[in-house]
Amino acid sequence: MTALAVPAFQPTRGRTAHRVPWLILVAAGYFAVQLLFVIPRLGHALGWDETVYVSQVDPRHPAAYFSAPRSRGTSLLVAPVVAFTGSVTALRVALALFSSTGLWAAFRIWEPLPGRRATALAALLFAGLWVTLANGTQAMPNLWVALSAVAAAGWFLRAPVERRARGWLAGCLAAATLFRFSDGLWLALPLLATAALVRRRRPMLPWIVGGLAAGAAEWIVEAYVRFGGVSARLQQSSVNEGGLGLHLNLANAWRSLDGPQLCRPCHAHLVHPELTLWWLALPLLAATALAAAARRGRIEPAAVPIACAAATAFPYLFLITYSAPRFLLPAYALLSLPLAELACQAVRTSRTPALAGGLLATAVALHLTGQGLVLQRATTQTAKTATLYQTVGHDLSGLGIRPPCVVAGTFALAPAYDAGCSSPQTRTRIPAGLLTRRSSPRPHYAHSWTPHRLAGTTWSVFLPRR
Repeated sequence: MTALAVPAFQPTRGRTAHRVPWLILVAAGYFAVQLLFVIPRLGHALGWDETVYVSQVDPRHPAAYFSAPRSRGTSLLVAPVVAFTGSVTALRVALALFSSTGLWAAFRIWEPLPGRRATALAALLFAGLWVTLANGTQAMPNLWVALSAVAAAGWFLRAPVERRARGWLAGCLAAATLFRFSDGLWLALPLLATAALVRRRRPMLPWIVGGLAAGAAEWIVEAYVRFGGVSARLQQSSVNEGGLGLHLNLANAWRSLDGPQLCRPCHAHLVHPELTLWWLALPLLAATALAAAARRGRIEPAAVPIACAAATAFPYLFLITYSAPRFLLPAYALLSLPLAELACQAVRTSRTPALAGGLLATAVALHLTGQGLVLQRATTQTAKTATLYQTVGHDLSGLGIRPPCVVAGTFALAPAYDAGCSSPQTRTRIPAGLLTRRSSPRPHYAHSWTPHRLAGTTWSVFLPRR
């Protein structure tokens, strides 16, 4: 394959040394937009899920309940910043810097494949999405899975001609799995299938498996320590997700495309349906890109990211009953690569390249403008909710609920963090019982529970009514 024969990152000579660093400009623009527009709108309060991840490594607050489906990668990412400062604004600036650098590093791997301009356009298409901009400054795992997926797919394609690519492939898969265990598994499936079916890629099989094992190790160990094993943790994860199974979730994913950040249960209505046409066109565009790549004899650089995008999107479109725009970030990042190459190829082969390039630039500009409008509305909603949690936390402190303290309830997690309190998980689907001596009074919360005497002892067990 011609594209794979291009050496990685060759030093430039002569006129090529003065080429415009398009990808660096895209990454710098991504950082600037986050710094100037996103961070001021999000404010200095953490969202619900952010609270969970940050509290695990925050030395100033008790750790919030960490549910079965979650993975520890995000907590490890923010740990150095949180250890140094408790400022949410400082954390957001650091995350903006991390995500911008990660965007450049992940997409740079693809430069020898579709070319520098197509790679920069792909990065721009992905970075310009409102959900990509919003998540760049948030302590959430989905963007980092997306960047790890882009890097993993790139190294997978480069591995036959670059021996070092195998180790990087394993590392990127490990990172994706560490950030979100299930996403890492879905991402690896098409890579494993391709490596098993294509002879020259079979040497990559142990590297793929090794990367998965390295990324999943912490999740598996925690499964045995906290949940009673991998099977029990997967079962509890299914319960937390509302019951995993075949569900046609396409409508929910579409309705939540311009917000809210979490649609559960999903009764959202599109505010700007005209700005979602790009999403509805994605399957057709992906098929067109695949067909065009096949005609040029470049099927793998298009097929691999499209297959990985389909795999990472599948559980969120067909296995759950709710949605959030950030769930599909890995799919968007991977699809941006063959779509950008398709666009650049169309401009190059056009009879009037200048006109075609102008039309492409206009279409991209209009798309980015629409995404900016959605970003403004979505970040305002997110900030309003996070500020509400913070206000409740401050009010609790004003009422005398100060560390060490416990706040329980359906909506307790985020306000408890802001108040410096722990927030135990008091609602559970696993069997529970209260064991006491018969002569001891039962706690008030167990007044309606049914007592059962234990034969041969002076104890009774109280069980909640089903």
